[in-house]
Amino acid sequence: MSFSNKVMFLLFLCTWGSKADDPLGEFCNRNTNISSGGKISANIDKLLAELALRTPSTGFVATTYGKDHDKVYALAQCRGDVSTHDCSNCIQDATKQIRERCPNQADARIWYDYCFLRYNIESFFGEVDTSFGIFYFNVENVTDPEAFNKKLGALMDHIRAQAVMPNEKGLGKGKSVLSPFVTLYALVQCTRDLSEISCAQCLAIAVNNFANFCSHRKGCRVLYSSCYVRYELYPFFFPLDSNKTEPSNVVRVSVYS
Repeated sequence: MSFSNKVMFLLFLCTWGSKADDPLGEFCNRNTNISSGGKISANIDKLLAELALRTPSTGFVATTYGKDHDKVYALAQCRGDVSTHDCSNCIQDATKQIRERCPNQADARIWYDYCFLRYNIESFFGEVDTSFGIFYFNVENVTDPEAFNKKLGALMDHIRAQAVMPNEKGLGKGKSVLSPFVTLYALVQCTRDLSEISCAQCLAIAVNNFANFCSHRKGCRVLYSSCYVRYELYPFFFPLDSNKTEPSNVVRVSVYS
């Protein structure tokens, strides 16, 4: 998704430090409205119950329910570094909130810090989807952009290569020491239905958007339906190696193509 193709742009300032059970964002496709008491709606509810039950044990489920025109496709995935307990709590919240926020849509998605969930009446398994993105970035800039970008690029290259390895299940994470007092932390993840090539493609699109939204920023997060990319100057993935707190002022941008 090139920057020039983005046709809707929503920008607002957020105060970071929201509750763990608050979603980072959602997408409700208003072009896929369905009746609340219909067969598709009932199939969605059955799928959500299945996802809530099955996802925590493996961290990922892609499944379907129904037949013919009433068939629904659904996917749920937890961040690869979180515990089974945190995964379960996140998926439970996601299955409840997605129906409250998108009650009459057959195409819906919801993002949390620890998990992601989506469903649709059209198959999306194995496809790279960057048609809708959510971007969070720190309002503060780094003091030495040239040195920072060099370190960030090297770290992203390393963890992106890690993520496409068969045994890594789409997850890459790592850190790079910038100075005796500053460490850069980064994590990338693809949904596990993607092939290695498709995962690499999605991550490349996400990282290329750093220049559009996160140039020289101290932190950035890119959320697509097929992959997730984040870097910060504090630890945010497990196991944590300090008690540093997150920044208080972060901007969120939602983009449609």
